[in-house]
Amino acid sequence: MVNYRHTRVPGGTYFFTLTLQDRRSDLLIREVALLRELISQVRQARPFHILAAVVMPEHLHMVWRLPVGDADYPERWRAIKAGFSRRLKLPGSPWQRRCWEHCIRNAHDLARHVDYIHYNPVKHGLVARAVDWRYSSMHRYIARGEMSADWGCAPVVMASGRFGD
Repeated sequence: MVNYRHTRVPGGTYFFTLTLQDRRSDLLIREVALLRELISQVRQARPFHILAAVVMPEHLHMVWRLPVGDADYPERWRAIKAGFSRRLKLPGSPWQRRCWEHCIRNAHDLARHVDYIHYNPVKHGLVARAVDWRYSSMHRYIARGEMSADWGCAPVVMASGRFGD
């Protein structure tokens, strides 16, 4: 059996990808209100800050910052995923068992992951302009003046030049 190693940094900032088992599904955008409600409930019980997010039809990406001294993101995700399945009264979990996580190393790494999140709907051909995807934190960034509405309208080079360096 594979022994997965997870980086646990108390108070850390993490990039996550969670995916549904059925990669052709649109369940997450059909049930986005429920997903938001469950995330809010979990945040009330076990606080964390969402720095960036995008909900796609069958997967989602988020960047979270955990409170100082707290590294327990797995329990938060378990509660969100279980609550989602339970509230939809599904016979089993629609989620893949594991999620992808990456501990953000520095401001440069954070900027690359935030760009990746906001450009994801364009990358997947769902919209021509990133601003046109309604299930994205990009709209918050625009409202705060941290990003322009025309960002992501054409092929872009991520903040680092290449994703994953």
